[in-house]
Amino acid sequence: MIKKKHLDVGCGSQPRNPFDSEELYGIDIIEQSSDDFHYVQSNIVLDPLPFEDSTFDSISAYDFLEHIPRLIIDNNKSRFPFIDFMNEAYRVLKPNGVFYAITPYYPRNEAFVDPTHVNIISKNTYQYFTHPKYGASIYGFVGKFKVMRMKKIKFSQEINKHNFLIKLLKNIFYTLYYTKKSHLLWEFRAIKDE
Repeated sequence: MIKKKHLDVGCGSQPRNPFDSEELYGIDIIEQSSDDFHYVQSNIVLDPLPFEDSTFDSISAYDFLEHIPRLIIDNNKSRFPFIDFMNEAYRVLKPNGVFYAITPYYPRNEAFVDPTHVNIISKNTYQYFTHPKYGASIYGFVGKFKVMRMKKIKFSQEINKHNFLIKLLKNIFYTLYYTKKSHLLWEFRAIKDE
């Protein structure tokens, strides 16, 4: 049996594994090591993901997309790091692999509070990367994603969804402080020829 592989992007010291994959990989810009998962240090905003094509069954990005700049001008050339990252996520996913992201969205306060949020996501940003529009193709997006789920959520709804007690405690805590849906959940399937 082939083990399912999952990559958590911007994982910090505790990568998430929303699909309970057997092999867990984490990637972040900070230096660290772990015996519990495969860790790779990389500048994930500026560099390609250091993995072969079609490596992962799923990729997650919790509170990460809003940290990717939309535009960088270097030596009088424009780069679109957000588009580049979405291309890379598509590239390293296997056919029918799942891209799973949670991000704060406009006009919710959570989109602006953190001073390192440079990429403001709206409820319709996903359409630039998904069937049938692929609006980001004019900026160099070459992937093809199909929407599985796209909805507004409380961030606590998806944290540790497989551990009931932790989920319950976090839901109680977050409910006391966050009464409105402040985040978007993106769940896409990679459409690739097999």
